[in-house]
Amino acid sequence: MRIAGAALNQIPIDWENNLRNIQTAIEQAKSAGVQLLCLPELCLTGYACEDLFLSDWMPEAALAHLQAVRPWTQGICVVVGLPVRLPGRTYNTAAVLRDGQIMGFAAKQFLANDGVHYETRFFAPWVAGETSTVSWEGETWPLGDLIFEHQGVRFGFEICEDAWRADNVRPACRLMGRVDLIVNPSASHFAMSKTDVRYQLVMKASRTFDCTYLYANLLGNEAGRIIFDGEILVARNGHLLKRNQLLSFKEVDLEWVDVDFTAKPEPAAEIVPLPAPDEYKELNQAMSLALFDYLRKARSKGFVLSLSGGADSCFCAVGVAEMVRLGVEELGLDEFKRRSGCFPAASETVVQQAGAGGSAAQVVEAPTIESDLSTNQQLVRQLLTCAYQGTVNSSDDTFNSAKDLADSIGARFFNWEIDEEVSGYVGKIQGALGRELTWQTDDLALQNIQARVRAPAIWLLANVQNCLLITTSNRSEASVGYCTMDGDTAGSISPIAGVDKDFVKKWLRWAETELGYAALRHVNALQPTAELRPLADKQTDERDLMPYTLLNRIERLAFYNRLSPKQVLATLDTEATGFDHEQLRAFVRRFYTLWSRNQWKRERYAPSFHLDDYNVDPRSWLRFPILSGGFGEELAAL
Repeated sequence: MRIAGAALNQIPIDWENNLRNIQTAIEQAKSAGVQLLCLPELCLTGYACEDLFLSDWMPEAALAHLQAVRPWTQGICVVVGLPVRLPGRTYNTAAVLRDGQIMGFAAKQFLANDGVHYETRFFAPWVAGETSTVSWEGETWPLGDLIFEHQGVRFGFEICEDAWRADNVRPACRLMGRVDLIVNPSASHFAMSKTDVRYQLVMKASRTFDCTYLYANLLGNEAGRIIFDGEILVARNGHLLKRNQLLSFKEVDLEWVDVDFTAKPEPAAEIVPLPAPDEYKELNQAMSLALFDYLRKARSKGFVLSLSGGADSCFCAVGVAEMVRLGVEELGLDEFKRRSGCFPAASETVVQQAGAGGSAAQVVEAPTIESDLSTNQQLVRQLLTCAYQGTVNSSDDTFNSAKDLADSIGARFFNWEIDEEVSGYVGKIQGALGRELTWQTDDLALQNIQARVRAPAIWLLANVQNCLLITTSNRSEASVGYCTMDGDTAGSISPIAGVDKDFVKKWLRWAETELGYAALRHVNALQPTAELRPLADKQTDERDLMPYTLLNRIERLAFYNRLSPKQVLATLDTEATGFDHEQLRAFVRRFYTLWSRNQWKRERYAPSFHLDDYNVDPRSWLRFPILSGGFGEELAAL
């Protein structure tokens, strides 16, 4: 039998988009002679519909839209993921359709309820061995723990999380010996190096349970924060039959393979490992795809960035340039421009009707592009506008870093100073309080006002251009609140808030040498600094906080490994950190104190991408009370 998986780039409750991709996948499969096609988990509705899954109307609408898929399945068996609601409970199911008929619905038995997943809020787990029925307009179909048959091949299901449970409880252990094929429609989020874990899981399952295993994942930035890598895997008795290229810019990525179910190969003696993942390359591809999807799904016309010349803003600028390079490389120039929705043809004009009281329509010509730029630089010029907003505390080093990088990638670049605005606000408060504000008495306030004054102008620039404003905070800053709310945190999207500062610095060095961004030589020669104190102070981030490598280690021990302050300190004492016990104790106290004070900031961050194996976003991974005792007793006991 020729079997296939298709990764789909879906949008929550965008029925038109989702059905179009489903139809395209089925048509491609038919053209390739595929006989059984697996589409991803909840691909009809989108995975991240959140509390809409708890409504009665949305699962009912999904069942109604499933009927549109039926005629497309003539001559092929297709698996489509959707929610099904029985009285008071919603189930995560995979519908099996063939020759225009619905054969039944397999239901997910184990729900993901850790990290970025909150499935138990929306769905009820199906009980192994049980079946029921679902009805729609006079038709009734079986629902539950089911086995299906197509052209003599018997197949059953594991749906995503089902496969991540222990071998003695997962559905596969009960399917062993009863089916030839296990089908797994998934919505498994991207994290660096995760593909290796998933590969091992599928390969070992095919060997352990003596079967062919077909796995198909969602693709792209579906709903804002979570990225899906679109992985498709087919394995048989521990042998890899098919694996695709991950993180494609396509809307539909179909992969098929022929399997002779009449002859069974010997189980693989060992699972052949994948090459070690390149996390710099993985993150680059994931962030590029995430930015592209966010741009087009938000119906925006590009990005605006306050480019300080520091590590974080330079990372974000290169991220947009890489989005263009990788997108054009895979899709081609014309398809990239069409999909983005940001590039009207040169001959086109956009006519905006005058509002109330207006006299005539306004004709807006398509933007012109400098001919001396490369094709990709021309695209970046329309998609990215940068501004360096300097003060008396800004250095020539960061200005040169910002300007050279913007020029090299083709971005529009503006440069203005904000000292007048800062002086205006400081003067108002000095007049109100009747005293002078000084660095000795008002250090943080004087730093913060500089960062805040940068926000209104850059927001205005973004609004005028109908663009997304990028904010540049990283995970290390978010942990300790090393940021100014409504200042450097202002923005529509925060692409690197899930990545630690040490990784940011290493990635920039990699991008300079491996990707050829020579202008990054400036920032790669600088110590990270906010440049908010007078230049004579020689402010650096690590002097304000602690070494970033140590900050990241404390953060991981505290909130990934979930250790107490005492346990964190004891662990650090056993490691080669280069610091003695008293220094480590001071750093641990500082971290937990700053963490506890700044949860309110993390609650207000712009949406960020989940890129690592954890993050500190309370809306996707790590929840913590805004008001707390701040680990007072625990820190006093150190």
